[in-house]
Amino acid sequence: MFGKTSLTTASFKTVLRTAAGAGLAAALAGCSTPDLGAAGRAEAQASVTPVVQAYCPQVVIRTDTGFHRSYVGKAAEGDDSKLIYQASFADVTRSCTASESTLTINVMAQGRIVAGAAGKTGDVTLPVLVEVVDGSNVIYSQKVAFNANIPPEGSGQFIFNKADVSIPNAAGGASRFTTVRIGFDDGKAAPKKAARRG
Repeated sequence: MFGKTSLTTASFKTVLRTAAGAGLAAALAGCSTPDLGAAGRAEAQASVTPVVQAYCPQVVIRTDTGFHRSYVGKAAEGDDSKLIYQASFADVTRSCTASESTLTINVMAQGRIVAGAAGKTGDVTLPVLVEVVDGSNVIYSQKVAFNANIPPEGSGQFIFNKADVSIPNAAGGASRFTTVRIGFDDGKAAPKKAARRG
């Protein structure tokens, strides 16, 4: 399903098993298709849409914004008694679809959220930032207000998904210097650097 899959959580394994099952069913269905004859095969081949080849950029978790903490009011960062929650990304993956002009990247990330001393269970909004860079140039940037839930036990995992990251698909696909970056938007200007690859 994905260009690269490294996540090991049950949720991702379930998704991959489902996709694999669907692919197997489709393959078996293809094997049982009756012979349409020479004329039928020629007509079927003529109706096939040419496949557009494209490079699917890797996803990285930013080292500077891959971890996020939220505090009560204007409490100073580091005051654990005023910490509402802390969240972090742990792993990433992606898949791509392409037309002659556009490459669409489906980005998925696994994260963890933990309630702080001033926090409580329930829904919180995480300020996720998804960017695509080509070398040193940012060619896509989108902030997402992502809803996550702190379970009664005080900590849990979440799965972030943004399926519509679209960039131009040049001849031969995206540049090999193109990378998708994911992190949290803390409202501060941060150096443009990346870390773990997905």
